[in-house]
Amino acid sequence: MPHAIGFDHDRYIELQSHHINQRRRSIGGKLYLEMGGKLFDDMHASRVLPGFTPDNKIAMLEEIRDELEIIVCINAKDLERHKVRADLGIPYEEDALRLIDAFRERGFLVNNVVLTQLSDDNHIALTFIERLERLGLTVSRHRVIPGYPSNTELIVSEEGFGRNEFVRTSRDLVVVTAPGPGSGKLATCLSQIYHEYRHGTPAGYAKFETFPIWNLPLEHPVNLAYEAATVDLDDINVIDPFHLQAYGEQVTSYNRDVEVFPLLRDMLEMLAGASPYRSPTDMGVNMAGYCISDDAACCEAARQEIIRRYYKALVEERRAQSDDVRSHRAAVVMRKAGVSTTDRAVVGPALELAERTGGPASAIQLADGTIITGKTSPLLGCSAAMLLNALKYLAGIDPDLDLLAPEAIEPIQTLKAQHLGSRNPRLHTDEVLIALSVSAASSPEAREALNYLVELRGCDVHTTTILGPVDESIFRNLGVLVTSEPEYQRKQLYRKR
Repeated sequence: MPHAIGFDHDRYIELQSHHINQRRRSIGGKLYLEMGGKLFDDMHASRVLPGFTPDNKIAMLEEIRDELEIIVCINAKDLERHKVRADLGIPYEEDALRLIDAFRERGFLVNNVVLTQLSDDNHIALTFIERLERLGLTVSRHRVIPGYPSNTELIVSEEGFGRNEFVRTSRDLVVVTAPGPGSGKLATCLSQIYHEYRHGTPAGYAKFETFPIWNLPLEHPVNLAYEAATVDLDDINVIDPFHLQAYGEQVTSYNRDVEVFPLLRDMLEMLAGASPYRSPTDMGVNMAGYCISDDAACCEAARQEIIRRYYKALVEERRAQSDDVRSHRAAVVMRKAGVSTTDRAVVGPALELAERTGGPASAIQLADGTIITGKTSPLLGCSAAMLLNALKYLAGIDPDLDLLAPEAIEPIQTLKAQHLGSRNPRLHTDEVLIALSVSAASSPEAREALNYLVELRGCDVHTTTILGPVDESIFRNLGVLVTSEPEYQRKQLYRKR
């Protein structure tokens, strides 16, 4: 069920813009601004802070677009692991190019890409560098530094950051972003500051933070949802010990910022003579906690996100046939949040229908709280059936009416079974939408049903089997929030990815 608004979008842009400008004035000189989380298409934030739009951050930066430039970081090891951005279903290398295009379309200056943790035997990363350079981008290579982030003496030396290629920038505000977490954004900022001082240019660092939210409790559901989102990194929220010691105040940070803070502090003291920060929390510019307008709404949205992340971990483990490390971590977060899978309203109805029919089933919760289900039949897959049933309900159409014209269905079935090698002529979500669009030419009911597709955005769905890539893509494009049981419809060894 789409969540009530719990976050003040306009206030966030106003406060965050003000504090970034304030930080720039206080630091002076060149500022490297790390973007915690995603700068563009921040779907996680929009799910756990209803009212936060996916482009909130970029909209704020547009106000100072002509004063900044952007560096995009990619962890070379993520390329080697073929890491995929889960909310969009595309590899990190493709997302990096998508982000650069999106930034440029909005008028931002972005010419530089940094490949972090690069090794000479990572042929996938080296090939990608060649591709980037053919596209006219400048690529800087940053190496693995032994002992990072604890061996300050080595790191802040010619054998540490000195081995990294310097990114030449032309503006005093440099935003460092990446397709996802663990991309080496902070290390890139610190490396740049080291090289700037070597070139005689004073430079500073700040972090545009979103999660965890420092002035919310450690185990507030919104902060726990961040832990659930990063189970692949094993991030955990912690009380900032440096802040507690410096100010006697308990605030929320996370393990990686706490681990690297001594390096940042010591490096600035070595290069500039003093550090402006006494704690990891001081580094951040994060006004999100001040913009929560309905805490209960954000708590409920975060709890639902935690459950979704648990199911996501289960499905990823099943697909990869890997150990249950991620799902175990997600289950621990669920227990901290006091929720279970039964708290996801669409899970029970989908499982009950599957048990009753003996086949795959699905359920969707619409904006008014109504649960609509779909079962597998000779004509329709369960997700396709659910989609049609939901559109009929929303449009007030008789549930027994056939929306799809026979002349729209038959050619698709023939194409699948006779020419494309499909085992059965059952229609899936993409094919149902095509058939519905064709039927709309002669059927006012089909035409009306199509008008309600937009009403599915933000709705929760659960399926009793793992979705195929086409169904996943359709639901993603519709803005539907899907979870699945970690089970395949058919037992087989080979599966198309």
